[in-house]
Amino acid sequence: MPIRNLLPKSLRTPLWGDRERWGLTPVPEDACWKDWQGSYTDFYQENQREGIGIRVNDAGYTVMSSIHLAGKRVLEIGAGDIRHMKFWRSEPAEYILADVSDEMMSFAKRRVEERGIAYRTISVERNQPLALEDASVDVIVSFYSLEHLYPLRSYLDEFKRLLKPGGQLIGAIPTEGGLAWGIGRMLTSRRWFKKNTTIDPDKIICWEHPNFADQILGELDQVFTREAVQHWPSPWLPLLDPNLVIRLLYFKAEE
Repeated sequence: MPIRNLLPKSLRTPLWGDRERWGLTPVPEDACWKDWQGSYTDFYQENQREGIGIRVNDAGYTVMSSIHLAGKRVLEIGAGDIRHMKFWRSEPAEYILADVSDEMMSFAKRRVEERGIAYRTISVERNQPLALEDASVDVIVSFYSLEHLYPLRSYLDEFKRLLKPGGQLIGAIPTEGGLAWGIGRMLTSRRWFKKNTTIDPDKIICWEHPNFADQILGELDQVFTREAVQHWPSPWLPLLDPNLVIRLLYFKAEE
């Protein structure tokens, strides 16, 4: 049982947001949400591309070193700047970039163009099917995005539709809902919010990360077949609370 289930609300809120008050879906007209939409790129730059953020993210990206991409059609959900490229062992035949943000998509396009990889882009509409044929993708890549997708099950069902039988879903998630992740955020992201904005982080945490890591694993196990799940930095202690990242490798069972 995660420690969060044993804590009072007064301790849960600063660690994982005030979910009871604000819910799990953003309010578009909310002032904090509007400010967040204009601040996200700066936040990403300062918290994910520098210092400890790089080490934590790379801990998840290393799973790519176990995947053979040569000759395959790959779809990435929320590609960002595709930092995991440095762990690739081979290059795909086609790389499909899917994102809700045109600004973030531009980072990804630049990276694949620099590598000379054939690609196409798809704009993602929340809870809407992607413009791809059934069973048309060999690999789906999803790094640090499943915690954002709500309700998660509808997205996973869509991924299953797109994957070929035997196709792989690979990626990583933060240990959202775990103690180490909550404390780490208090020392980094929450401080950034307080220093640089007037945004209430208790709202943004709920709306940006509606899915806890243990809930994500439960949903994945229902839709796909688990091949490997690895916790970091304590793989010998595969629990939510002492870790920061969970690497994922699932596949679609043959029909």
